[in-house]
Amino acid sequence: MVAPHLFSELDAVKRAARLRAKAARLGCDPALGVALARHVLADFCPLPGAVVAGFWPMGEEIDVLPLLRALHGRGHVIVLPVTPKRGNPLTFREWWPGQAMVAEAFGTMRPVGEVVVPEFLLVPLLAFDRAGRRLGYGGGFYDRTLAGLPGVVTVGCAYAAQEVDEVPTGLYDFLLNAVATEHGVIRCKDG
Repeated sequence: MVAPHLFSELDAVKRAARLRAKAARLGCDPALGVALARHVLADFCPLPGAVVAGFWPMGEEIDVLPLLRALHGRGHVIVLPVTPKRGNPLTFREWWPGQAMVAEAFGTMRPVGEVVVPEFLLVPLLAFDRAGRRLGYGGGFYDRTLAGLPGVVTVGCAYAAQEVDEVPTGLYDFLLNAVATEHGVIRCKDG
């Protein structure tokens, strides 16, 4: 069992890292998501027919909607997360371009389509490293979700400016298979 004071130390380190990561992406252009989409489609595309989970970009995040539209156009079922109460994993509902969306917690949006389990997961993040470690927003939603989806392929989506030497991680943090940026795809774990 990990001592409680180690959790509080890690939490403090992660909080400081989140502040640095948010500052690093300031001024980055969300439209760089078009380049990110080109790289994923060319270098790390999901298998034909795979259900792909994306996310509705918020604030300063890189815009993954060009990638989601392109994957939908290639015949993939696209799903977006539904934000649950704290402590629970995400569920995913089917989305397609032009579909009506519902406002969610944290300023994001969710579709109203059917609940579907993804096989290929695009993951938002604040910082990443080349080992596949990801710094999220601190709610733990994606780590709890990934614990229940063994074998799912995970691709972090970020600006290249969000790369750091090493992301602080704990026992329950999952590694990404790859990270996609406007400069290309970095293969991390089993990628």
